[in-house]
Amino acid sequence: MPGRPEILWPLFAGLETLPGIGGKTAKLLAQMGIERPRDLLFTLPHSGVDRRLRATVRDVVPPASVTVEVTVGRHIPPRSRSAPARVVVEDAATSFQLVFFHARGDFLQKTLPIGQRRVVSGRIELFDGALQMVHPDHILRPEEAADLPAFEPIYPLTQGLTQRLMAKAARAALDRAPDLPEWIDPALRAREGWPGWRAALVAAHAPSAEADLAPAAPARERLAYDELFAHQLTLALARQVERRGKGRVSAGDGRLRAKVLAALPWPLTGAQARALEEIAADMASERRMNRLLQGDVGAGKTLVAFLALLIAVEAGGQGVMMAPTEILARQHLEGLRPLAASAGVTLEILTGRDRGAERAAKLAALAAGHIRILVGTHAVFQRDVHFRDLRLAVIDEQHRFGVAQRMELGAKGRGADVLVMTATPIPRSLALANYGDMDVSLLDEKPPGRTPVTTALVSAGRIDEVVAHLRRAIAEGRQAYWVCPLVEESEAVDLAAATDRFQRLRAALGEGVVGLVHGQMPPAEKDAAMARFVAGETRVLVATTVIEVGVDVPNASIMVIERAETFGLAQLHQLRGRVGRGAARSTCLLMYQPPLTGPAERRLSILRETEDGFRIAEEDLRLRGAGDLLGTAQSGLPRFRIADLERQAGLMAVAQADARRLLAEDPGLASPRGAAARILLWLAEQDRAFRLMGVG
Repeated sequence: MPGRPEILWPLFAGLETLPGIGGKTAKLLAQMGIERPRDLLFTLPHSGVDRRLRATVRDVVPPASVTVEVTVGRHIPPRSRSAPARVVVEDAATSFQLVFFHARGDFLQKTLPIGQRRVVSGRIELFDGALQMVHPDHILRPEEAADLPAFEPIYPLTQGLTQRLMAKAARAALDRAPDLPEWIDPALRAREGWPGWRAALVAAHAPSAEADLAPAAPARERLAYDELFAHQLTLALARQVERRGKGRVSAGDGRLRAKVLAALPWPLTGAQARALEEIAADMASERRMNRLLQGDVGAGKTLVAFLALLIAVEAGGQGVMMAPTEILARQHLEGLRPLAASAGVTLEILTGRDRGAERAAKLAALAAGHIRILVGTHAVFQRDVHFRDLRLAVIDEQHRFGVAQRMELGAKGRGADVLVMTATPIPRSLALANYGDMDVSLLDEKPPGRTPVTTALVSAGRIDEVVAHLRRAIAEGRQAYWVCPLVEESEAVDLAAATDRFQRLRAALGEGVVGLVHGQMPPAEKDAAMARFVAGETRVLVATTVIEVGVDVPNASIMVIERAETFGLAQLHQLRGRVGRGAARSTCLLMYQPPLTGPAERRLSILRETEDGFRIAEEDLRLRGAGDLLGTAQSGLPRFRIADLERQAGLMAVAQADARRLLAEDPGLASPRGAAARILLWLAEQDRAFRLMGVG
């Protein structure tokens, strides 16, 4: 595989090859993840300071950055070892003091000789009624002042680095930046008014006003687009490779699906029918399916996934559905059993709890092809699990399965199709960043028979009213969840809070009425507590974490969330989705501890305004940012140096469409634009793309 193109070599050399950067500075830059000139180019200033010369500081409203020409007056030595030295200076209209801590006297005498003129630039503050400038950023002779930029870019720094050093290093890196051929579609570049690559870098490092620092500034937007385009091009290449004739044709005749549809109380929604058509077309093609089924809470994803599994069975093969936890796997089993029975298909479950002879019997039945559909947890990945003919793997709740695991599960069957279900509506930009290699089916309608959930905010002081409301609801035969807050990271504290709430509710509502599930219970106990609630023996279920309540109990119509302000928007939306699954009118009570902060109040009011998970997800992204939303560390979300997924979300969709179009027209990236795109991939360190292409 040919290596990095020669035109980029200067950008990938050591930092010490740049003028003015020695070993010590290179070490400091490395702490910021800057190891080569290329990294300096992509470390843009985050703000700027207006350094235009003013006549006087008299009209300035402190604190503010000011540049002014002064005459140096008397020096006032420090009164004690810890006190600062002061120098009185006078501009065209007033006098003020320059303040220096730990300054050597001779340094000040040399830098600020009495009676001479100097240009000082720094932050003016009011201290004890007098104006002062502590440690000016710049002290220059009047003839040197022309070197000071009118608007000085401010870079991120680490201990030991100065702005001056950083700016000098960035300039040296810019001198190395070559003119590169254009990889952006000419029509797109013209429409957006973007500069060329090198011009964009020069402009981004030399802003002339605040507006040049905004994500929408043409130079910044272009550089962000380059980063997103390189990322999407890599994902599009992965998709091209995954689809390159590795699949199996699984075309069903519809007989099993017809039996299930006939047994349902109502027809599929338009969105469900559309998603199923997209999946069936993928499975019937020779390419391997790699599709994301994204739906809001309660949009009926599981049914679509089960009908897809039936296509695999109709085609003579087997299917598997994976869930992240045992509780969810068992819930899928319970929900799918009647459907499997109506189709006359053998359905089994495999979890870590299966042992000995029972496990051996299941494995034998699976290998012989007697079990047509398997529901399971991570246990399905184990070496001794063999299918006779696995055609489709359905993975529930993507967040806990990485790309590598998706591949691994697909490898259990020769070219098995993969369908991923996620109940967390993800903003479009994040879905594209995380799942850009996949095709997406959206379920954006709710099946009939679901009642809207009334959401109300209740102050924690009204807890007695809430308990009284519960007592009335239980008397009417209804059930409720009570979710306790995650007080701290410590499970012990959470557990104490939940146990305390459980005991108080039991005292108020009666023995045997209230159940408890928490993260530290042995699995068998947890399942037993859940089973009692599902069967209606306990009427109120107190739970610590969100995960434990991934259950479907149509009779549960009340959700109380204590200290709701401590939860994220998506979590609250998921929790609320646990009620409103039956015909009874459902309520979600968000209990909060006043006073609410601005962001918390915004979160809770969005929830009260809408049940649309996609709108909630977009708001969540705006409020919390991409990293927090998916938990960047475990989400596999790429870390971008320039692109801002919150403020430049629209660019991601443009980049994906453009990358897929380029590859459709030029699969080997051999055209002039394709060759330029290869340079971009090297520049963006998307070397993985070349491994995928098998060419350099």
